[in-house]
Amino acid sequence: MNTDQRLTGVMICGAGHSGSTLLGLILGRAANAFYMGEGGKVRYLHDLKKPLRKRACKVCGEDCPVWSGFHWDETQPLYRQVADHVGASTIVDSTKNPGWIKARTAELDAQGDKAVLIFLQRDGRAVLNSRFRKYPDKDAAEQIEAWKGQIAASRDVFDAFHGEKIEVRYEQLATSPEAVIHSICELAGLPFDPAMLDFTRGESHPLGGNTGTQFVAARDKVEDDPDAILKLTPRTESYYAEHSGDIRLDLRWKTEMPASKLALFNELAGEFNAAMAWGE
Repeated sequence: MNTDQRLTGVMICGAGHSGSTLLGLILGRAANAFYMGEGGKVRYLHDLKKPLRKRACKVCGEDCPVWSGFHWDETQPLYRQVADHVGASTIVDSTKNPGWIKARTAELDAQGDKAVLIFLQRDGRAVLNSRFRKYPDKDAAEQIEAWKGQIAASRDVFDAFHGEKIEVRYEQLATSPEAVIHSICELAGLPFDPAMLDFTRGESHPLGGNTGTQFVAARDKVEDDPDAILKLTPRTESYYAEHSGDIRLDLRWKTEMPASKLALFNELAGEFNAAMAWGE
């Protein structure tokens, strides 16, 4: 991009398993926008000590036309380097780590660029159900407390953020996607196009992020590739294998979460979750 052109960095905070990959893919479909995935993974690019899924594009692998030739000069602002590399004027990053967000915001501010922060929230029961499914051997109480800590830390970052910012509910994104994306685009200065809502359209080159959502977005490219990084597991196949690519509300927690874990969640986080609860 032109060095005189103002760059926009759109960052997403909140807890994992809240829909940030879906949101990032949609925003990355805007004209002159590029979705990095979890931008913090640029630290692992070309590091052979890291697993392939952490050090390379989740869709293309190590031969990615974007990331295979990118090397981050940590003395220079990251989003500027990515924007120059891909020819975009808006960079979308779903890393969510508070320290990472603060560092990237400082870089944007120092360059006179625009920083936008989205606080993405989801009913904690849905988040924890996803975590229990993914990490069945981890202590449930510890996972609940870790989620509460992530939300509290994200709230602190969001409240202290001085740029453009917006709170977004995953459930609203899933049920009223056009209205939610239009609001974000207006805030970020992105041109809204209803075609953005088809997150399976076009190419994606994400680092990290939710494999199931990425599989649906890149199905045509990865489904028949035995060497693809994006592979569904028995844990995710029943939901994503036949997913049509539409934006749909995922309420699997209502039928999947064991009664004992739901009771534990209500005991430890029921009051904390009250403002985020959905579908009572």
